[in-house]
Amino acid sequence: MFGAVVVGIGTAGWVRIRDMLAPLPGSAAEKLNVRAFISRRSLDAQHGVSQVSTEEAVSREDIQVAFICTENVSHEENVRTFLQAGKHVCVEYPMTMDHKAALELWNLAQEKGVVLHEEHIELLTEDFKELKREVEGKLLQEGTLHFTGGVLKPGFGFPAFSGIARLTWLVELFGELSVTAASMEEDSGNNYSKMTAKLLTSDSRPLTWIEERGPGLPRAKNINFQFDSCTLGKVPPAPRGAVGLFMQDLIHFSSKLAGQVSPKELHREKIRILHCLRLAESIQQLCTR
Repeated sequence: MFGAVVVGIGTAGWVRIRDMLAPLPGSAAEKLNVRAFISRRSLDAQHGVSQVSTEEAVSREDIQVAFICTENVSHEENVRTFLQAGKHVCVEYPMTMDHKAALELWNLAQEKGVVLHEEHIELLTEDFKELKREVEGKLLQEGTLHFTGGVLKPGFGFPAFSGIARLTWLVELFGELSVTAASMEEDSGNNYSKMTAKLLTSDSRPLTWIEERGPGLPRAKNINFQFDSCTLGKVPPAPRGAVGLFMQDLIHFSSKLAGQVSPKELHREKIRILHCLRLAESIQQLCTR
């Protein structure tokens, strides 16, 4: 069994506690046992799980795993703290706001002999899986992914990082990308922002990624992918999966802890994550020049 602490008790943190208290029967997630949680607020015990300080969590021998569920800007510091203590870490995306720092964290995890896992539930959704099946084998001509959503609370970082889930979609669908241009429109008085990034696939096919947020904007992913044989104008509808997204991720992370994920798959994940962080960093630099 692996004893775990959950750092940050927002929506994701509560889901992590819930899923560890009632893991999918017969899955690798049954090997995780939530021991405690950490929060800036002073809270009573929740479902028998008590609050502890960071100092206590890193020193306890019955805690081997940390789930980082805080706001994005504090991910890096928390990940580093627990890796330094020799704990396995599962962190919500993005693990850092800096490609170089992410590389340092991977190296630290390797040095300590522990697992570092970045959650990407957007790749586990049924609609993405269906979209990937639709795209497979088709030759892209050009494409657009335009995300809209409401205003984010402080602490989520620049849109290229807070929206890295969409960038990850594009990399998973079309492979390695490069950034050719990026711009940012902002109306701070109305809490509105629109980031536009121009990307190229390895065979020079253009992709546009737009991340638009403002009061009242619906949460939606709008696509237009033009292929040699057809055009995809919307994400294909798909039924909800039988297993929740965070539970799927918990099982995947637990499988890594149990040594059940191949080195090839681990390496592929690491390369994709670092590539997306490098792209996000490049987009931010172009937007803020």
